[in-house]
This record gives sequence, structure tokens and C-alpha cells, in this order.
Amino acid sequence: MKAALLQFAPKLNRSNLERVLALIDINSDADVVVFPELALSGYMLQDKLFEDAWNLDELVPLAKASNVCDIAIGAAIWDDGKVYNSALYFSKGVLLHIHHKNHLPTYGMFEEGRYFAAGNEIKSFQTAYGTAVMVVCEDVWRAQTFATLATLDVDVIYVLAASPARDFSDEGLLIESQWDALLKSLALLTKAYVVFVNRVGFEDGLGFWGGSRVITPIGSVEHQLSLLDEESKIVSLNHKLQKLERYIAKNT
Repeated sequence: MKAALLQFAPKLNRSNLERVLALIDINSDADVVVFPELALSGYMLQDKLFEDAWNLDELVPLAKASNVCDIAIGAAIWDDGKVYNSALYFSKGVLLHIHHKNHLPTYGMFEEGRYFAAGNEIKSFQTAYGTAVMVVCEDVWRAQTFATLATLDVDVIYVLAASPARDFSDEGLLIESQWDALLKSLALLTKAYVVFVNRVGFEDGLGFWGGSRVITPIGSVEHQLSLLDEESKIVSLNHKLQKLERYIAKNT
């Protein structure tokens, strides 16, 4: 399976759809193209959220584009009168799956709980490239999420993020090392590939660090993008490695 990691800087308005469609076209050799959290909306929407959030019927262009390659993307979505921070998966012309972010950070620099409604479940779904599951940023920082994912037999976990850069030191970026530890632990626990796509750019004083990466089922970084800069890369996931790891786990 070939996945395109699309690490870019969304604008804080509705103009992102046009650029997203262009990026999909450029990377259409991939089987799946993966965008960050809130790629269609920008992150610091605050009171603009209810004006800029998308209705699903406005995303027909994405559904059409998924006839060429599958699409995993983050957006602010209206659903039953509420707005969710969501991850959407389009395939073969339809919206195949939607995940509403369960855990909304509302501390320090984060205000998501003031504006978004929270989802309450994490479910796997079938794709042409195996069984998948999607989670969004803060979801991964909760033991409850790890416990749920451990019960799901999936091939790929897509983690869509908008993680701000913070805690710089002589040893590097602390938040990056924390994320790296979480993602590797998740891969080892689930024996699944973990595809992490984090945004870059600046919004209202927040800078996002990027560093998107693919973690193998044995907990190693197979591919990694740069810090802070926009970058896109098509990478291959070696499912033979995953099958071997699962065989070893069952027979030890």
C-alpha cells in the first residue's frame, strides 16, 4: 500500500478545499492520501467555527476525487446540529467512515471543548487496503483510546494531528519526542502500522511542528517528514512485516 503524507499549512478559512483537491491530484499515484487534523478549516477558528464548519453535502468534490485514490482528512463538520472535530475517510466516490474526536483539550493554549462537541466512540472500518481506524490528536494521549484500539484487529491506524510546537531545549523538541514515544507504543500494542500526519504553519501565535511519520508494527520509524516545513511524500507500507509481527506475537 502506498500512502501520501500531506503535511501542509491550512488557512484559517474555507479556501482550503481548493488546495486540498490540488494536492490530491498531484499525489494521486498513492493508494491513500492523508491530511492533518482540521485540514479543511484551520485550527484556531474559535467563534468562526459555526460559520466555517462544513456540511457533508458540501464535500462532494472530495467524494469524487476518491474515485482515484482514498482520502483521509480532518475537518470541522456539522452533524445533527452540532459541530465536531472530525476525521473523514472517502473511498470510491463515497464517505466510507467518519470519526468524531473523542477527547477535546481545554487547557493551556487549547480551547476545543468550548466550541466542539465530543465524539464518544472509536470504530474500525474496512478499506481496499485492509482494516483501518482513525483517531484525532488528543485521542492518542488517553489511556482509554489505547485500551479501545487494543481490542480492534486493524492493519493501519491513521492519526490526524494539529500539534503545536512547544518545549524547545538543547536536546530538541520535547513534544516531538513525546509523540514519538506514544506512536511507537501504539504500534507495538496493536501490531498495526501507525500513519501520523501533523500540520505545519502559524495561527494566532501557535506554530505547528509537522514531523509526520510512519511507525511500523515493530515500533520503528519507517518514514519521517521534516519539522516545521510543508512537505508531501508518498511512502510504501510493508504489510509482510505486519504479518510477520502478528505471527511472532501469537506464537511466543
